[in-house]
Amino acid sequence: MSDALDIRPMRPAEVPQAVEWAAREGWNPGLNDATAFGAADPEGFLCAMRGAEMLACITAVKTGTDFGFIGFYIARPDIRGQGIGFALWQAAMMRLAGRCIGLDGVVAQQANYRKVGFTLAWNNARYQGEAPVILAGGGVRIVDAAEVDFAALAAFDAEVFGTPRAEFLRAWLTTPGHRARVALGPSGIAGYAVLRPCREGSKLAPLFALDGAVARALIADLAPHRAPGPFILDLPEPHAEAVALAQGMGLEKTFETARMYTREPPVMARERIFGLTSFELG
Repeated sequence: MSDALDIRPMRPAEVPQAVEWAAREGWNPGLNDATAFGAADPEGFLCAMRGAEMLACITAVKTGTDFGFIGFYIARPDIRGQGIGFALWQAAMMRLAGRCIGLDGVVAQQANYRKVGFTLAWNNARYQGEAPVILAGGGVRIVDAAEVDFAALAAFDAEVFGTPRAEFLRAWLTTPGHRARVALGPSGIAGYAVLRPCREGSKLAPLFALDGAVARALIADLAPHRAPGPFILDLPEPHAEAVALAQGMGLEKTFETARMYTREPPVMARERIFGLTSFELG
């Protein structure tokens, strides 16, 4: 077996290994993340290989023309401290060179990310609970995402997220096990949400809505279909209404991440983000 380190895009059959590592780290990935994440950027999953062995993984996913996101940065425990993970990090950053790069990092590692050019923008937090209180919403009609014009939904998503991601969205809405619903108001799309089954429980990811009433209506529609286990919302902590909604449901904060960027982030409608899509892709 060759001792040479090979850093390259993952092959489709290798992506589930990265997802399994994420589960072991306690990140609770979705059951079918590999399918949709690959659609976001087929070359965006990188790995460090020695022969047939995967030693480390990372995502460096390009979105739109000038944005990218780093995630899934995991080195196998037995090879940590040998510089392999850092070599993979450098390859990921090189792949996204010239773009604004974002990540959700461990809060305690902020100083290290600052050393390589990242600046704190805000903290995101995970809220979860086994028996959420379902709050009433109203003023909208909830339909299946398949009944809505995809171009209109992609435009709504891009306005909230800050950059277009149509190919990813198409895959995310139709990934096996995902349940995607859209809120329609008097002026058209007022929000949408995807219920995503995970290794433990389910996440609403994303939950984008014009206001709290629309968000509650989507939750009321989707929550009864959640898998056994925790019901989870990942959300931007500066969004007081989203935090209040999660707390009003009886969800408790379990951890937080530092959302950091290498330069001014995309202009997103953060006040409409009641639930993030993922810590891995933003």
